[in-house]
Amino acid sequence: MSARRRQLHLNAFLRNVGQHEAAWRLPETDIRAVTDIEHFRRLARIAEAGKLDAIFFADHPVLKDRPQDRPWDSLDPFTLIAALSGVTSHVGLVATASTTYNDPYGLARRFATLDHVSQGRAAWNVVTTANDEASANFSFGSHPAPDERYARADEFLRVTTGLWDSWEDDAVVGDKQAGILVNPEKIHRLHHEGQHFRVAGPLEIPRSPQGRPVIFQAGSSEPGKELAARHAEAIFTAQPDFDDARRFYADVKSRIARHGRNPALVHILPGLSFFIGGTEEEAWARRETFEDLTLPTYGLAQLKRVTGIDFSGHDLDDAVHIPPRDSVGTHQKSRHDLVHRLTDNEHLTLRQLLRRLSAGRGHRIATGTPEQISATIVEWFDGAAADGFNLIPPSLPGSLSDFVETVVPILQRKGLFREDYEGRTLREHLGLPRPEWRAHGQQRVAAE
Repeated sequence: MSARRRQLHLNAFLRNVGQHEAAWRLPETDIRAVTDIEHFRRLARIAEAGKLDAIFFADHPVLKDRPQDRPWDSLDPFTLIAALSGVTSHVGLVATASTTYNDPYGLARRFATLDHVSQGRAAWNVVTTANDEASANFSFGSHPAPDERYARADEFLRVTTGLWDSWEDDAVVGDKQAGILVNPEKIHRLHHEGQHFRVAGPLEIPRSPQGRPVIFQAGSSEPGKELAARHAEAIFTAQPDFDDARRFYADVKSRIARHGRNPALVHILPGLSFFIGGTEEEAWARRETFEDLTLPTYGLAQLKRVTGIDFSGHDLDDAVHIPPRDSVGTHQKSRHDLVHRLTDNEHLTLRQLLRRLSAGRGHRIATGTPEQISATIVEWFDGAAADGFNLIPPSLPGSLSDFVETVVPILQRKGLFREDYEGRTLREHLGLPRPEWRAHGQQRVAAE
């Protein structure tokens, strides 16, 4: 019997009514869906019907500039996926949470609870938060510099992992005859004292179904790649170009190996936006419908946020060049580099650049028939550029339904994607082992 082919991993990145900045202006879009739980329940069910690994929610703990131009991520992602766990049974649930604007104990407790509530489907997408304005909402004097944020994130992850291992797997005894509920010898205090945190532990929650929630990480900067290589089990990255994606893939996989981890157990998942049509012409016409509805004011504000350059006084039809990052200040290093490469490689006008960024803010965009979309996915998967994709539907629910109904069956026929779930936990979907319990320099509760 031949060995089973390596399997794709597909998540759905769900941003209210769609990632495209003009999705809310489409005639069919219901603006009320931004805060309507029934809308999100429908999306979760579509993803589960397509046998996707997980649904994925971003977080921005601040209202960004120009809210008049598009809907933002209004709902708290953790609360949202907790609600969605009750209307799904298999699809994984990924919530973004910042290591800069949270504390390890509170976050460890919430995610451990979610893993129990969802019966082993929880995942944490680790970010350090790039938005300077967020600091004003959390009593910070100023937004920490990147190096400080990533140092805090590394310690945050070590503390959180230690808290998730507060209880050994067999700590709960439940011996009614002897009157012993738990074995206190198998519950451990952490007693962590570091540069950023002092956390005693233990958690008050037994070890969760997955051992611990799956760790996702989003970020492609140098410190982001190092953080991912040390801790992540899945990596969300923006890579619009195949050759750049291959270099990123090889770089991060080699870093993972240098940290003594198995690269095959860390999945690299670039973002993929898509416009699907019955013909290639139909797909491009649909994409142009979206782009014709974009608001330059919004695109210019986002370009300034990423690059630090104000193009508001420029003619939209003039050629544009974004200089390398080392020659100007920037808040988002990896995205600045991405936009710089776009203008270097494609020689765009300012209008073309804004339209180019409108669907995925620099992620790969595939436009064509279901067969052409699937061919792009296979090329990247077989070409050592991706282990799968974080799907970024331009509009919701329409684009997600189109992908599930037309592209997923092609990938299934090729033997690249599951026809049904073979397990219940997210770790099983991702082919990841359940982590064994390990000590973290802990002290037993019983010893005290």
